[in-house]
Amino acid sequence: MAKNDGQIVIKKYANRRLYNTGTSTYVTLDDLAVMVKKGEEFTVQDAKSGEDITHSVLTQIIFEQESKTGNTLLPISFLRQLISFYGDQMQMVVPSYLEHSMQAFTEQQVQMREQINKAFGDTPLGKNLQAPLQLVEEQVRRNTEMFHQAMQMFSPFIASPPVKETKKAEAKDIDELKEQLRALQTKLDNLG
Repeated sequence: MAKNDGQIVIKKYANRRLYNTGTSTYVTLDDLAVMVKKGEEFTVQDAKSGEDITHSVLTQIIFEQESKTGNTLLPISFLRQLISFYGDQMQMVVPSYLEHSMQAFTEQQVQMREQINKAFGDTPLGKNLQAPLQLVEEQVRRNTEMFHQAMQMFSPFIASPPVKETKKAEAKDIDELKEQLRALQTKLDNLG
């Protein structure tokens, strides 16, 4: 198995084919997406020059996933903000910030899943949706606040929405989540 510092090396040929040197097989972008989801580390190299092109291939995977599924993870407003940082003084800070934000989000998701498993693991599913509801509310609140603070840090001169309006929007979102969970609870009660 050809590896580079413990990572699998994927070679990209001029004909756009990708060759996994670890398994000695040709792979597709979908195969690489699966490897990413499994947590497998790999680098992509241009077969001719040996140049590391991992970044562009991962970006291509994101583009394919966004266009293929119809379920976009990157809202247009986010993409516009991201593009606006290219060439800006803050450009050097953005990658580190995004990396830390995604790490924090991942850790929060793991904690939420653990809490939901605890809440539903010992009791019948329909008995208590209040604890998961509170977790979802808190998660939404923290993520919204963190993102809002970050955008203010990167764009200090852009007027932010009044706090009162932001709180109303958050409260509306939380009320909608509560209503959806109540409807789910009613359906579960009727099934039981």
